[in-house]
Amino acid sequence: MDPDREDAARLRRGDTSALAGLMSRHQARLFRYLLRLVGDESLAEDTFQQAWLQVAERIGRYDASRPFAPWLFTVARNLALDHLRRQRSESLDDVDEPAAPRSASDPLERALARQQTARMAAALTELAPLDREVLSLRFEEELLLPELAAKLGVPLPTAKARLYRALTRLRERLLATAAAGDWR
Repeated sequence: MDPDREDAARLRRGDTSALAGLMSRHQARLFRYLLRLVGDESLAEDTFQQAWLQVAERIGRYDASRPFAPWLFTVARNLALDHLRRQRSESLDDVDEPAAPRSASDPLERALARQQTARMAAALTELAPLDREVLSLRFEEELLLPELAAKLGVPLPTAKARLYRALTRLRERLLATAAAGDWR
């Protein structure tokens, strides 16, 4: 039996120490996912904590015949989207400028790389949360399309369509904010 299912079974029996094992295996990826989805560190932290509380409270709803991670991410995703719906006044203007690539030694190259990275980050924050989610799962979590579909809980063709639409919207944002030649 895999460790997630063992810990979930222990948690279902009331052994709250099993939550530590689940958290140790999933906390980093879950937090990164939530941070990308909501676009705000404090909101991601709140949602992260709420997700684990719901896991502990609702472990009886988990189907042990299925992998634990998709269920966990679905719980967290639903919480994040509910919060974003309630908030409606998303503040996505506070994006830190990412560091320049270490390999670029020329100051002009570093400046251009920072500029392009900042444009990409700004374009991503302008996307809807569902678009950010699918892009984050595919490119940051490096999920393959079948894994992406499972994580989203949708059929493979739907996952492909969502990814395609998100990439199209991202491209449109980038082209709207910069000359097409800047992204070659």
